[in-house]
Amino acid sequence: MNTVEKAQATQLANIEKRTGKTLDQFRTIIKQSGLTKHREILAMLKRDLGMGHGDANALALQVLKSAEPKTEGDPLDEIYSGAKAELRPIHDALTKQIAKLGKYEEAPKKTYISLRRKKQFAMIGPATKTQVEVGLNMKGVTASERLVALPAGGMCQYKVRVSSANEIDKELLAWIKIAYDSAG
Repeated sequence: MNTVEKAQATQLANIEKRTGKTLDQFRTIIKQSGLTKHREILAMLKRDLGMGHGDANALALQVLKSAEPKTEGDPLDEIYSGAKAELRPIHDALTKQIAKLGKYEEAPKKTYISLRRKKQFAMIGPATKTQVEVGLNMKGVTASERLVALPAGGMCQYKVRVSSANEIDKELLAWIKIAYDSAG
């Protein structure tokens, strides 16, 4: 079991301890709600059960993951499929540069890849058919037209849109390094 899987298992065990409900009981609650979309389940867990965003998100992901059929292969092939396939070289160029920073783990999600050290420092995935979005977790950085500040409480504090590998420049890589260093 890798570090990310261990962290997820620990978080789920802590949710069970805090709430007194098992994962099977949560699966039943979610199934009985009739909700099938992540955001709807997340909102219901926060609203009806008073869960924090992180716990609700982890639980929603776990329940939805256990309901999905198992697939094998490169998750990037699924994320960058169809009209978004042309964005894959941008993703690959980004991760090639990020790898130069040091060790980190990639945790594939349904529509993006989470990059983690001790905690998540970035997310990379298609934002549109023509842009890859880089979400960054870092504090104390001044937002700009390019580095867009996001509302508090989300998965990342900032985002940058990238339309071509040429936009992977010193400025973007400096922001990624700040996020990388703060997650260590």
